[in-house]
Amino acid sequence: MSRKRKLFVAIAGNIGAGKTTLTRMLSDRLGWKAYYEKVIDNPYLADFYEDMERWSFHLQVYFLSNRFKSQKEITEWPDSCIQDRSIYEDVEIFARTLHKQGKMTDRDYHNYQELFSIMVSYLRKPDIIIYLKSTVEHLLEHIRRRGRDYEQTIDPDYLAVLNDAYDDWIDRAGKENFHIVTFDMTNRDFENNPKDFEAIYTSIRDLENQTWLNGV
Repeated sequence: MSRKRKLFVAIAGNIGAGKTTLTRMLSDRLGWKAYYEKVIDNPYLADFYEDMERWSFHLQVYFLSNRFKSQKEITEWPDSCIQDRSIYEDVEIFARTLHKQGKMTDRDYHNYQELFSIMVSYLRKPDIIIYLKSTVEHLLEHIRRRGRDYEQTIDPDYLAVLNDAYDDWIDRAGKENFHIVTFDMTNRDFENNPKDFEAIYTSIRDLENQTWLNGV
């Protein structure tokens, strides 16, 4: 007897890459539960963009805490699900970049890393990470169109540094047995072009259709 696998899919990508939209579209198409990043009601985000050095640690701990709650529920959830940004991006992209730029102290960064290591040891890794690779120009256009006031002052150089951090992490994660599929969004528009969406959808559906014999 065979059955479809229970899958955990994470959508990764920089600010404005389209993660939330893709998560919603895939959730609707697949009928899976979706877990979204807490942005709208985040009490630190606006302050962070005004003063990154002052609020970087607070913001990252807030994201880490909420992401842990989501991924703990994902680990316990009996069916397949999809997540808008993974917990790994919090430490590998954002905290790492803030520390590298001198906007998070050594003390806070090491404390944050230790907290992350403890948390992640209790969690299930994603079965597949869909990485939306985008240019800074593409990100800025998405940010402008969605119109969140606190995002309109994001420095393009900051987005460029995050892009470099993503490329570095994707390379390392691939060597650490993460299953990663990268979609270069330069000439893609999955929201308005059905063929672009189908390419992403198919990468997940193909994995889901791999079956386990007797649940093994």
